[in-house]
Amino acid sequence: MSETGSARFAGRFLDPSLIARTYRDPLAWMSLATDLVPIAAILVFGWGATPLVALYWLENLIIGAYTILRLGGAAVVSFINLATALFMIPFFTFHYGMFCYGHGLFIRSFAGGEGNGGGAAPMDLVTWALGSGDGMLWFVGLIIVTNAVFFLVDYIGRGEFRRTDPPAEMFAPYGRIVTLHVAIILGAFIAIATDERLLGVLILIAIRVLFGIVLSLLRRMKLDGGLGKLAGKFAQPV
Repeated sequence: MSETGSARFAGRFLDPSLIARTYRDPLAWMSLATDLVPIAAILVFGWGATPLVALYWLENLIIGAYTILRLGGAAVVSFINLATALFMIPFFTFHYGMFCYGHGLFIRSFAGGEGNGGGAAPMDLVTWALGSGDGMLWFVGLIIVTNAVFFLVDYIGRGEFRRTDPPAEMFAPYGRIVTLHVAIILGAFIAIATDERLLGVLILIAIRVLFGIVLSLLRRMKLDGGLGKLAGKFAQPV
């Protein structure tokens, strides 16, 4: 994509009609509400940065599980997709699992005195993340339900599984991990520079919310048929 084309594409996100169409869909509001719910965790349960980044890490695991379901759904369309999925599902499970494992170790280490400790096995990281903040299971459950709704409505109900590209499905979740990684570093830097931990936490949430809004806009563009293959790679909305 040329520089002019990239600028034109980026400008579409500021199109009022696109924003209006996006948020006429109740699912877009559901996605936004799910992204904003961590604010309640801060206010009600007194969450700091550690449980927040642990929640976002657990969200990546949930996204990975739904990606496996999406790959499995694509497998029923054709023999080529079936053969591709039989290779990609175990490959993705291992590769994405190791990616999340390394990121989980980084997050727990980054938590320092607030949440460090425990074994290095994958389930030790999951146990640590689930126990890092009060009410964590409720928030994880909400993310699971939100993803289930999108999976049933878009992927199954709208027949996305018939049109999807298995390689694109496999690579789609990695952008979330990169976004979270950047958000953690940026939020921590600002928190340290300003000596305001709450500010760093709010920045983490703001980056995640902005990322979710972009995904919702991409989803709308995909549903409108105006994004082509690019949407198939990035327009998973939650």
